[in-house]
Amino acid sequence: MVAPLTGRPAPLGEPLSFVLRALAPCLEGITHGGRRLCVRIAMRDSRSEPEAARQAVRELAEQDRVSLVLTMAGTQVLPAVTSVCEELGVPCVSATFPWQAFGAARGGDPLVAFDWTYHFAWGLDGIAGVFADLWERLEGEAVVSCLGNDGLQGRLSRDEQFGFAAAATRRGHRLIDPGGYREPAGDFTAHLQRIRGAGVDVVTSAATAADLALFLRQARESGVRPQLMTCSRWLTYPHAAVAHSPEVRDELTDMRVGTLVYWSPGHPYRSSHDGSSCKELADAYQQATGKPWLQPPRPGSRPGRSRPPHAGHHGRPPPTGRPSPTPCPAPGWTPSSAPWIGLRPDPQHHPAAPRRGQWQPGDDGPRLQVVTNSRVPDVPATANLITAG
Repeated sequence: MVAPLTGRPAPLGEPLSFVLRALAPCLEGITHGGRRLCVRIAMRDSRSEPEAARQAVRELAEQDRVSLVLTMAGTQVLPAVTSVCEELGVPCVSATFPWQAFGAARGGDPLVAFDWTYHFAWGLDGIAGVFADLWERLEGEAVVSCLGNDGLQGRLSRDEQFGFAAAATRRGHRLIDPGGYREPAGDFTAHLQRIRGAGVDVVTSAATAADLALFLRQARESGVRPQLMTCSRWLTYPHAAVAHSPEVRDELTDMRVGTLVYWSPGHPYRSSHDGSSCKELADAYQQATGKPWLQPPRPGSRPGRSRPPHAGHHGRPPPTGRPSPTPCPAPGWTPSSAPWIGLRPDPQHHPAAPRRGQWQPGDDGPRLQVVTNSRVPDVPATANLITAG
């Protein structure tokens, strides 16, 4: 495992290290084809830096002789890990990164196929679908402003073929692009002037917590008050985990940001390893760390009847068959469902599509509520969508 244990995305690496420590005893009894497999877990810190991530992969490949590398998150770090795995011929599975960005960051073509690296995640089109469902719960036709940075994610959001804006426009929504900004942001005055002039009802973004809070503060001071804010990336995680400043947390809490729900303690699934529920996993994490649960444990899904990495066509097949039950929605692992990049994605089939959620005030701080489950009735809705007054 190569994960961010230090650096800015470190809060996202902590749940994964916890899950792997809990999973290790369960791996002792794994068998395949009647043969017992000896499984050992090795973890390296990417330090949230591309070069440190590359070095971590080289150490795992050359010193530990790993059979498989797992990784997640980071517009620069994840591509660094997967690229070195491809170079060294080490099978790699990655997650929590839009599939368009996975391909674009490694050569410019989101549909590029790789030999050794496989990616399991939804895409910008899936995120646009989640957010469009939320916008459409407002009265009338919403005018939506896209607040995107000038980096990889922002550029892809504007891409005419693969972008977030293109997918949302196909749903019939009118989107306004006030231009990109450099992270970390210093001032959103020019963006707010464009938003005010366009009569925007909704602002959607993939900003960091600090940048989004800055935007909301300046919007309030200038008299701009969107009915709804939707945001992916950092805002899929609890405010206390990603925003150390109380002022940032207060801004985000007040806005009741709509976001993605791809895992929560309320999901009705159990682990095939020890029978634990999502709530039990979240409670155990909070008790062990003293920190709020985060969504990254969700990629712990494992194929139940997959071939080992060294078998099959070119020695590198994608997993096949159905997954064993896990504490998350069970995706399909067939090539047609295409959660693995290296295969052309099927735009009509997103087996791991996230749910629609919103951060709403609770007794112990903001709580992530499922506000619509029309497409995924197995996960119950827990609240109604709340718009700004």
